[in-house]
Amino acid sequence: MTFKILLDEIHSNIQKIIEQLKLPETLFVVEPAKSNFGDVMCNVSFLLSKHLKKKPYDVAQIISDKYQPFLGNLVEKVEAHPSGYINFFANYSHLNGIILKSSMSDNYGFLDLGHKSKIVVEHTSVNPNKALHIGHIRNIIIGDTVARILRKTNFDVRVLNYVDDSGLQVADIILGVTKLGLSKKPPKGKKFDQYYGDEVYVKTTEEYSSNQDLEKTRQKILQDLEDTDSEIAKLGNEITRDVLKAQLDTCWRLSVFYDCLNFESQIIRSGLWTQVFEKMKEMKLVELQQEGKNAKCWIIKGENNEEDKVLVRSNGTATYIAKDIPYAAWKLGLLPDPFNYAQYSIQDNGKILWETTLDESQESKQDFTGDKVITVIDSRQSRLQKIITKLMSQFKSDKKSYVHLSYESVTLSSAAAKQLGIDSVGKQTQMSGRKGFYVNADSVINMLTTKAFTETHNRNLEMNDESVNQIVRQIVVGTLRYEMIKQDLDKIITFDFVKSLSLEGDTAPYIQYTHARSAGILGKAGFDPNFETTFELLKNPFEISLIKEIGKFELHILDAVNNFSPKVIARYCHILAVAFNAFYEHVKVLDDKNESIKNERLCLVKSFQLTIQKALGLLGISAPEQM
Repeated sequence: MTFKILLDEIHSNIQKIIEQLKLPETLFVVEPAKSNFGDVMCNVSFLLSKHLKKKPYDVAQIISDKYQPFLGNLVEKVEAHPSGYINFFANYSHLNGIILKSSMSDNYGFLDLGHKSKIVVEHTSVNPNKALHIGHIRNIIIGDTVARILRKTNFDVRVLNYVDDSGLQVADIILGVTKLGLSKKPPKGKKFDQYYGDEVYVKTTEEYSSNQDLEKTRQKILQDLEDTDSEIAKLGNEITRDVLKAQLDTCWRLSVFYDCLNFESQIIRSGLWTQVFEKMKEMKLVELQQEGKNAKCWIIKGENNEEDKVLVRSNGTATYIAKDIPYAAWKLGLLPDPFNYAQYSIQDNGKILWETTLDESQESKQDFTGDKVITVIDSRQSRLQKIITKLMSQFKSDKKSYVHLSYESVTLSSAAAKQLGIDSVGKQTQMSGRKGFYVNADSVINMLTTKAFTETHNRNLEMNDESVNQIVRQIVVGTLRYEMIKQDLDKIITFDFVKSLSLEGDTAPYIQYTHARSAGILGKAGFDPNFETTFELLKNPFEISLIKEIGKFELHILDAVNNFSPKVIARYCHILAVAFNAFYEHVKVLDDKNESIKNERLCLVKSFQLTIQKALGLLGISAPEQM
């Protein structure tokens, strides 16, 4: 029970007033107020002004007068603002206790929006031919954070990672090993994913420009990959699994975990495409071209001057999108599940990671389908995802069943590129895996770890290295995750080591340090605050401001879920930390001689500490008690 009950009470009372006045039903909004608009504001006056043939201010005055009998519980005062909004002022002598006592619950912020409905979140899905780079990290963190927020709102979440183990890039690394004489094993001390990405993949792609015959070899390898019994398919499976394991090690370093791995090679051999293709023909969603450049090809007609999309070439081979369509339909449970399941590993969080298999398995059948699917893929795939989204809505008769969560790329600041030994031109450094011009995520994590260790050690000279390393890991994971989340998804991120680790500004360390500050205050107090009080003594504007922000936790979660926007929670963490630091600077919690006031202020500090822990937890970020 939080600030939301204030909004709900006001909304209910205004609805009653509309009925009393026999006015038409109106979809009005009650929301936390902007500065100088009280605590809550409502736009109902603007919506009723035309019907009443009065100015919005005059309507606001009428409703404000009618609201007077409802005052006294959560609302202390209501008034019409000259702009036309209706402003409400909260009764904090009552609301304080509701918010602060509610915040002590382990389930604080929980909303039952999902009612345990099944939802699939697919993310990561990096080709198993290279190490994860910092651009991939944005995908991974977005997906993981969305999954965490959905769980908080009572969705039954299944997290999937699609492994493209049969595409061109896999053919490239197999060609490098089998035809160019490159070693199958990396040199000592180098991870599999880094070796294959930095050396095998890059060297192979360079060879194509000088050796045209290699293209035919590549096509033959692609064909062999689809034959599960071929030596090429067996080699490809061995290599891609080694690379995948190295990639997953990086994900686990960032506290990212999955439910199931799906392999493209198995989807190809499962027969799912044939079923989907026949269904698409029956529904007349595809057509066979008789002439032109796509003659004898099955295509999906383009919309709004877009080119037609080829699904099946004239030679009968399916294109890339033909692999994604059956997978999307499988995720939505629209097709019979052809897979068995095996345990891939036990992850660092103790959770089983499953994998699909077409082989016999002793394990029981699993269900990783959903009533709704969220696929996290960067904006370059928007056209493809638009087609799949439309097809799934036609299959399921639900336009919202399949969601493409798009995001923009990540670049390095010139300073960050220089620190990693990369020659940079301009303010930003773009990355290219094909050219070997990218920064693998492990390098970024290692660089951040070195910098954070030095800073943390210098601040805590009495602390042993083990304790420092534990704090450093929390800072590094928090830093990377926060930098990938705090920006709008449609904005390019420019990553900078120095700025991201700053204890000031909009950074994870700033928020984590604020939490550590609250832990320090509670530690110095020497006793646990007693929440069996009225909280009527908390009247200082900095106290009230902090209580209001604590009370808005549910509202921000609701916003984040409704808009699939993890940034909302990051922004809330920063706002909450700023409110606490303003409180810290202006209110002397431990110095007041009035024990009742001291206790209530310590309750406020404890409430903040627990709320910021929960909010950071939704971002996958730990809250150290010392930094």
